[in-house]
Amino acid sequence: MARLSLRAVQKLTCKKRDAWWTVFLVDPTATRLLLVFARFRFITPNRVTWAALFIGLAAGGFFLRGDRQSLIIGALLYHLSFVLDCIDGKLARLKGNGTVFGGWLDYVFDRIRVLFCALALMGGQFFPHDDERYLVAALVVVFLDMLRYVDALQIYKMRMSMRAKIEKVTRTRAEAEQAERAEQAERAERAERAERAEQAEQAERDARAGVQQGAGDTPVVFMEDLLRENPHLPAETLRAGAGAPTVVDLHEQFRGQFPWYTRIRRAMLRTRVRPHLISGIEFQMFVFIVGPLIGQILWTTAVSAALLVAFELVIMYKFWLSTRDFTRVMEELNPDTDTVGTIAPHLHKGRHRQRGGAADALLDDDRYRAPEPEENPFFQPYPRPNPVLLNAADPTAGPAADPADEPTPGLPGIPPPHGDTMPLTQIGQAWHGPSRKAPAGWEDY
Repeated sequence: MARLSLRAVQKLTCKKRDAWWTVFLVDPTATRLLLVFARFRFITPNRVTWAALFIGLAAGGFFLRGDRQSLIIGALLYHLSFVLDCIDGKLARLKGNGTVFGGWLDYVFDRIRVLFCALALMGGQFFPHDDERYLVAALVVVFLDMLRYVDALQIYKMRMSMRAKIEKVTRTRAEAEQAERAEQAERAERAERAERAEQAEQAERDARAGVQQGAGDTPVVFMEDLLRENPHLPAETLRAGAGAPTVVDLHEQFRGQFPWYTRIRRAMLRTRVRPHLISGIEFQMFVFIVGPLIGQILWTTAVSAALLVAFELVIMYKFWLSTRDFTRVMEELNPDTDTVGTIAPHLHKGRHRQRGGAADALLDDDRYRAPEPEENPFFQPYPRPNPVLLNAADPTAGPAADPADEPTPGLPGIPPPHGDTMPLTQIGQAWHGPSRKAPAGWEDY
């Protein structure tokens, strides 16, 4: 196998933005180990992930012992486990053999390692010192790690949902505008075919070109994509040179309230460090590496937890501002829809009791009709009182009226029961009848 270039491997496998702990303390070692691992075919990303898990569990075993030497060994093993955890993704990007299952495996094993090491580290300190604060610290570490990654996944999901809705509305609006232009061109062609044939033909060509252009890509570009590809250019320059009819900025309010954030972000991107300084990675490293090495586990956990919560609150606030930008953009793209904060008229009290045309219109609404048998084969109407049973309970009463004969005002009639139903009295008679014997020969088995 030909010798690999370290600079080329770093450019291909390292992320454009990453945690500062990964950039300065992991990537220099991980990329050099990657050059060695890439030479062997039996070293796959999934096997590296398994190795990272086992080494992380071994670090937890040393944490559980609780003495000074074991804490140092456990911290070093945890760092090695995290280095391997970074190598598996880099190896997958280098060889192109990454899988969806491998990404899931990497995520689940990270959570298992954090849970095991948190319980082992704090338990190893609780037993000799009998200090309940270590138990609280273990709960805090597990909870914050869960909160960080669950919140990140949910925010990512919501952002993708907002983008999909904006793209759908923009696509629908563009198709409507293109259809209107095509219709205007067609009317102009019919009305002025004789004297303006050339202009009508040109308008038709423009309309067809517009339809072909809109049928492919969505005519909307997001500012965050432009900034990710060109982090050193201002947003105004990217908006002017985007070349798209619609440029959506879902972080406009955040940048407007914190204009200095953009300058800090550009300066930090020169070293590939992301502005999120205390993330889940830094929190884990402070708890499982820095704390055991300096012998201040509780203080390190408390400080790193407070910083993580602070940065998470900033992210949540940024996401809240992004949702407000999303609402504004949707109102601009679809101004005809003005039902926010209102209740549909058919849900108001008393609507189902209306008489005359209003009741008929409500019952004729396809949204509230009774399901047909072929639509819902499991639908069964409510049972009606059995008139035979009512007469048997009250001999002085006359023949019981069938409730279905008197339709309820404003409600559709209840369909009659199936023809094969049996009155309860007949069922009782059937029970007291002669017992049925088993078929001949049944007793032989």
